[in-house]
Amino acid sequence: MRTATMVASAFAFSLLRACAESEEEAAGDLAEQQMESQEDVLEEEADLAEAQGDEAQEEVLDEQADAMGDAADEAEEATEDQVAQ
Repeated sequence: MRTATMVASAFAFSLLRACAESEEEAAGDLAEQQMESQEDVLEEEADLAEAQGDEAQEEVLDEQADAMGDAADEAEEATEDQVAQ
């Protein structure tokens, strides 16, 4: 009886851990997708600024888009590292 309880407890713990990892992974994926979406918006705003002849604004927006893309890449790596552990 005691062995069955230990096995059941171990199984329950592994399920909880899997759920927690899935939740962490989902949260990381969501953060990454939000940053990528913001990057896309900034790139479109930069295109609009370029079309309107506002080169200074275009450069600022392009730099912001690049930074957002880098942040999305870092979020993806952090999520992968967290899931791997």
